[in-house]
Amino acid sequence: MPEVPPLDLAGDVRALTAALVDVESVSGGEKALADAIEAALAPLPHLTVVRDGEAVVARTELGRAERVVIAGHIDTVPLAGNLPSRVEGDLLYGCGTSDMKSGVAVALKLAAGVPAPVRDVTYVFYDCEEVEAARNGLTRLARTRPELLAGDFAVLMEPTSGEIEGGCQGTLRAQVTVQGRRSHSARSWYGVNAVHGAEPILARLNAYQAREPVVDGLAYHEGLNAVGIAGGVAGNVIPDECVVTVNYRFAPDRSMEQAEEHVREVFEGYAVRFTDGSPGARPGLTHPVAAAFAGAIGGTPRAKLGWTDVARFSELGVPAVNYGPGDPNLAHQQGEYVSLEMIADCERRMTAWLGDAAS
Repeated sequence: MPEVPPLDLAGDVRALTAALVDVESVSGGEKALADAIEAALAPLPHLTVVRDGEAVVARTELGRAERVVIAGHIDTVPLAGNLPSRVEGDLLYGCGTSDMKSGVAVALKLAAGVPAPVRDVTYVFYDCEEVEAARNGLTRLARTRPELLAGDFAVLMEPTSGEIEGGCQGTLRAQVTVQGRRSHSARSWYGVNAVHGAEPILARLNAYQAREPVVDGLAYHEGLNAVGIAGGVAGNVIPDECVVTVNYRFAPDRSMEQAEEHVREVFEGYAVRFTDGSPGARPGLTHPVAAAFAGAIGGTPRAKLGWTDVARFSELGVPAVNYGPGDPNLAHQQGEYVSLEMIADCERRMTAWLGDAAS
């Protein structure tokens, strides 16, 4: 791994974004970037900096009446020939530009450039968001250092195209199993073909009418879909088992238990085994600090139609929203990019919201 140049937190946020993108930080390999972030923040006299694994937490301790948390993950999905970054017009291309090193750059600029915010701030730069939940750095902090995540309100700098996205939907995966009976394929009438038996499951999915509930004023759109199917023994054997894996994205007015019960109802008569899942989070925009944030940022908040780590803050009792400069539809794409002007605009709006009592 080549040596990482020092991060310039006094420079332009767009240049900082490019510098962050050019430090490879695929999930599990964030150490070099975490080291650079810690080295840039540690000398700042207005911040207390804590390192936990490859997560870096920086806090103001000004005794303000409110504390807000601004968080962003520093890892990316695997590279796809999309480093180093490059600029074309107003667009910065490269792995992680949208998801979410542009948001991380904004948070770093705020941490350095707003030394006396009107609200105390905790900045959290964490690892392993793009992989399984057990490795997630925010999950680790919530389990081992929950006091570092305490606050009245949190902003997760996920890509939202510069619009507030409230809460998030929950997600679960389940395996729906069809049992059959093996036989030689030349004498198939002696068996029961489990793959053929999956047809009613697919029919139920094709006929499924997804809910579109309004939760705390925001419209969500659920989805229940097959994301995998597995069955078969050999080229001359009638299969005795077929497993359809389904993914249910559910609105935050349903608990995990309610979501599981719904899936059982849809596939009544079949064996259903839940393999993983995470609850959603309500928008939380009715909280006074959240309302102040929405007023400062402007625009019309909308529902987050995916799952994000706002759910982890919700579990800690901290209302949270998603807000960042990247386009979520470009996340994980080989041609991922972010608008340079949108990064600068996001920094301006966030700076205005935090204010600076020293200015």
